Amino acid sequence: MALMKRFFYLAALVLAFLPGRAAFAADDLNTVLRKLDAAAANFTSTSASFEFDSVVTEPLPDKDVQTGTVYYQRKGTAFQMAAHIDKLNGKPAPKMYTYSNGALKLYDELTNQQRSFARAGKFESYLMLGFGASGTALEDKWTITYLGPDTVDGIKTEKLELVAKDPDVKKNIPKVTIWVDTARAVSLKQVFEEGSGQYRVCVYFNIKVNQALPADAFTFKTDKKTTYVNR
Repeated sequence: MALMKRFFYLAALVLAFLPGRAAFAADDLNTVLRKLDAAAANFTSTSASFEFDSVVTEPLPDKDVQTGTVYYQRKGTAFQMAAHIDKLNGKPAPKMYTYSNGALKLYDELTNQQRSFARAGKFESYLMLGFGASGTALEDKWTITYLGPDTVDGIKTEKLELVAKDPDVKKNIPKVTIWVDTARAVSLKQVFEEGSGQYRVCVYFNIKVNQALPADAFTFKTDKKTTYVNR
């Protein structure tokens, strides 16, 4: 039995270093990315329900769970997105953040405060990740490793590991893993490694592609008492 195990171990090592394995992986990745190119060409909008789990493992384990709805829209080269957060850990916590024309805005309904981040353009590839992004766009911003096919909620997906080419993005998000439906150019699941024992798991469901979005999908309802903070 020990001899047999040793044989299989050696065989595995030999297979691991065969030059053809890398070529096959590259071919598979190229096929996935070209499918995303085709699907992204027909992409105009998406809406989906979400659950975002922010997990801390060090120094003390903790987890926050946000739920709500996301919206994505692309017209030509223009892209915008919004996340409407309804609950935090099961309790009402109405917040909304939007991204459009390189600017990121966050509105907290409970405090009636809007925060704006003007120079957020370099993070656009992170915000649109897996929602209408073409394979070519992913290749431009990320170093991609193909991890093979997988199934999420009964839907066939392709699992990709992404490392940002931009040092500033990589510093904040060392690695991202996505489970993408190449037929629709949408992600069903994303895991963002944030370093220092922190990561975020994002799961999307009730996904609707290329359907009309609500008129207020990307706008806030502010008033005279709203305070503004610009960064």
